[in-house]
Amino acid sequence: MAKTLIEFIADKINKTANTQPPSKAAAAGNYYQSSNNGGAGMIGQYYSYIEGDARNRAISVPTISRARDLMASVLGCMSLKMYTEIWNGNEMEKIPLAPRTWLRRIDPQVPNNFLLAFLFDDLFFYGRAFLYITSRTADGFPASFTRLPSAMCQTLDQNGPVWFAPSKQIVFQGAELDPNDVVQFLSPIQGIIYMSTQSVATAIKLEAARYRNASSAIPAGILRQVGGEPLSGQELADLAGAFNLARETNQTAALNEFVTYTETLTSPDKMLLIDSAEFQAMEMARLCNIPPYLAGISVGSYSYQSSSEARMDLWTFGAKAYAECIASTLSMNNVLPNGTYVEFDVEKYLSGEYAMGDMRETQTETEIGVS
Repeated sequence: MAKTLIEFIADKINKTANTQPPSKAAAAGNYYQSSNNGGAGMIGQYYSYIEGDARNRAISVPTISRARDLMASVLGCMSLKMYTEIWNGNEMEKIPLAPRTWLRRIDPQVPNNFLLAFLFDDLFFYGRAFLYITSRTADGFPASFTRLPSAMCQTLDQNGPVWFAPSKQIVFQGAELDPNDVVQFLSPIQGIIYMSTQSVATAIKLEAARYRNASSAIPAGILRQVGGEPLSGQELADLAGAFNLARETNQTAALNEFVTYTETLTSPDKMLLIDSAEFQAMEMARLCNIPPYLAGISVGSYSYQSSSEARMDLWTFGAKAYAECIASTLSMNNVLPNGTYVEFDVEKYLSGEYAMGDMRETQTETEIGVS
């Protein structure tokens, strides 16, 4: 039976639709990366990166800056290594593993020394840090990362300042990121910009007061007229100028019965608020969880320690909690296969041999290259 014109046209449409290739489902995470003006589209646009005003104000305090630099130098100088664990009949034994490619260069753009130091910086000031996964290996695990400044990351499901779990709604530069592509580090210590904010503000105001006092010229003494006809303001200024000029060239000053000279009781240490500055430095050392002597603060018999004891104190009281946070987060199953772990090579640091170890490795590489 001949087809009607309408049936013929409908047949053509159906055949055309059936010959079109099937559309692929959207890749995971495309919802979060749809905008070029925010989210994943702005990652790596370093001109827009900031560290945050609160962090910059806090680090302007010398003791906080010193504490941050000490602990950052520890984490930045230590290398990472991988291992697994097996039961040997008595205890769990660590078995070293060949490292993944990213372990020596977490971010291909910068060395680990820089990345780990500023990863700690975020944990220290904000209580959390973020790494974005920029590539993956064939097994689906991360192959490279880049750091996202904590000051630029907001979490819609957590207000802080205490972070209870990894966020599922991360906003970067105004757009959401896929949380599966972000490794979130949660510090066991609350970020210092949220702790003791009044103490940090006091330290900043104290430093400002010391700066003002250092810039002001306080007279070493006062000339006072006690009799005779009152002098005008200009005459008093001329008298003070002449007196100062005479003191510069003579050991003995001469005054008549109508003028007396009184020394001021203000001393340079009072002008610079030395005692107040020492107390506030102690407060900042307590805030940063480091022994005060490591920040150059004298505390009696505890002010002198050997280098090995100082390293141990800095590690135990300051850097260890942050190192454990970084290592345990990089050991989670969204970064490494189950049963595989990462840790810092602490033994080299505590023994003081990490520098010598690096020198020996460089020498060995040179010898291999020559041979």
